[in-house]
This record gives sequence, C-alpha cells and structure tokens, in this order.
Amino acid sequence: MENSQKFLQMLGLTRRAGMLVTGEGLVLNAVRKNKAKLVILSEDCGQATLKKVTDKCNSYNVKLYVGFSKAILSEAVGQQRTVYAITDKGFSRRMCDLMDI
Repeated sequence: MENSQKFLQMLGLTRRAGMLVTGEGLVLNAVRKNKAKLVILSEDCGQATLKKVTDKCNSYNVKLYVGFSKAILSEAVGQQRTVYAITDKGFSRRMCDLMDI
C-alpha cells in the first residue's frame, strides 16, 4: 500500500480515536492552545483560508501539510471539512513520516 493511502487511513483512525479536530475555527483554536501537533489543509481550499491557517501554524510552530482534495480528505474522515488538526503526538509523528513532512 502506498504512503498516501496509509496517510488517509491514519486520518480516519485519528477521528475514531478522538484525536482529530475539524473545521477552521476549531482547528485555529487548537493551534492557539498548543493542542494541534499537525494541521492538514486541502489543496483546493480558498486563498483566505490558506493564508489564515498557514500564518497561524507558522506563528505557533505547528507542522502544516497541504495536500489531497477536500473530497478525498472528507471521504477518509467522514466529514465535509477543508482543514483538520491532529492532537496526538504519536499519530502526528507517524503521519509526518509517511508524507515526509
């Protein structure tokens, strides 16, 4: 199985484990509170969202991965969202390893 497939499976696992925050407002809040270990943003998000999330992740030193379409990410998680945050260090580390983040 290729790494991107494993990455998407891990994303679904984090949701089932309760280690996933979804939606722009909640993700930005998790970044501010130092709960987010990795932020995942769909590649087809709007420019305003891209800038807001990128700036917030940079200022709080949180890893950011921009990739996959909104449809693919939503299918993996089971929720229609553009941005996700992983709050668990172990899941985050494994997902970063898979995608060379």
